[in-house]
Amino acid sequence: MMIVGIIAVCIVLAVLAFFLPRLSRHPERGTQRTLGAGSRAGGKAPGVLGRMFSKPFRSGSRAVSRSGSAGRRTRGRMPF
Repeated sequence: MMIVGIIAVCIVLAVLAFFLPRLSRHPERGTQRTLGAGSRAGGKAPGVLGRMFSKPFRSGSRAVSRSGSAGRRTRGRMPF
């Protein structure tokens, strides 16, 4: 369920970053802040469980960052 949510957020951010590059930074930061909080909460579990619980949030945050920057980069490459 979390994977589907992150994929949906990435698609929305990529489209938003393509059409409104400056306005896409605030939702991207908010999403990363939320995922960072989940990663910190999951990392409080002891040992291997902490790494296992925080990994989906870290990889989700990285995916959100990549999709936003990809949308802005694609917009910058357009000839118009």
